[in-house]
Amino acid sequence: MKKQQQGFTLIELMIVVAIIGILAAVALPAYQDYTKRAKVSEIMVLASKDKVSVSEYYMSVGSMPTSAQSGVSDDAGQSEYITAIAFTTNPTGAVLTYTVDSTKIAAGDVVFAGSGSGTGVQWTCTESTLESKYLPANCR
Repeated sequence: MKKQQQGFTLIELMIVVAIIGILAAVALPAYQDYTKRAKVSEIMVLASKDKVSVSEYYMSVGSMPTSAQSGVSDDAGQSEYITAIAFTTNPTGAVLTYTVDSTKIAAGDVVFAGSGSGTGVQWTCTESTLESKYLPANCR
């Protein structure tokens, strides 16, 4: 009578362990990038209230606000992922700059440039110095 095989052979177990190792080597860096992108999304939410404040002032008065008039708080304690917030105006509009905490995400800034027109303020974030893989698609 022939003996039936009991359990797995060593080679089968080694193949399974190798497959799990390969999957982990690919998945862990992707997961880390994903978590950093989620942290950047918090900065985007913070920026949205500041952009609305500047846009409302522009629509009410017809010119870009000064830093004091803008309603933008420069308190970096609003988010644990930023170290500084700056609001400046220039001849073409306004600039909101959020300096990212390099120990929690990566080194760089998320920059929103607003230009005023008769229909309101148009915001772009293409001048950001943060690695593009962490930014939302509309900022790349």
